[in-house]
Amino acid sequence: MEKKDILSKVDHTLLAQSATWEEIRQILDDGIKYGTASACIPAAYVRQAVGYVEGKLPICTVIGFPNGYSTTAVKAYETKDAVANGAMEIDMVINIGWLKDRRYEEIKEEIRQVHQACEGRILKVIIETCLLTDEEKKKMCEIVTEAGAEFIKTSTGFSSAGATFSDIALMREHTGSNVKIKAAGGISSFEDAEEFLRLGADRLGTSRLVKLMQQHDTKA
Repeated sequence: MEKKDILSKVDHTLLAQSATWEEIRQILDDGIKYGTASACIPAAYVRQAVGYVEGKLPICTVIGFPNGYSTTAVKAYETKDAVANGAMEIDMVINIGWLKDRRYEEIKEEIRQVHQACEGRILKVIIETCLLTDEEKKKMCEIVTEAGAEFIKTSTGFSSAGATFSDIALMREHTGSNVKIKAAGGISSFEDAEEFLRLGADRLGTSRLVKLMQQHDTKA
């Protein structure tokens, strides 16, 4: 697979607490230059970013991030605000404690409410795979499929580990055909990225691949 084709699947990401507008703007410039799928940035920068890119790059942001334990009402409000500010994609974090407590209907209803608040924008549901058993991962594949979200996503990148090949294979097997998969966290090479895509991922959350392209361009 060509590197440009891999980059077209990347949500070029900067979610550090210390992120400044100058750093966000660089992410946006790089996303446009290398043709990434979107730029995934903190919600506070969405309106400014949308104005800056002028339609040249979809803006993604995160909801209930990174811990997922805000209330459903708060997540829905965050989503409505992000959409009003121009976000085209929303990555929400589930309430992991609810999953451990087997409160499956509440998780499903929360995803539905956030999806409704997206008003037709893409919703990706982050399940934080490193904190789950395989059975919990399978259950979340079922819940996300039934709730109607467009994507299920492995990780925030803020917990103990990110995406693994085995998790993508498991998620592809147990997620409905209407749901795509986003691998995120720890993707540090084009070889790994290509393997994630081969196993069934349709999006990749990372900033490392663009940096690798910049290093290649500098040497060239």
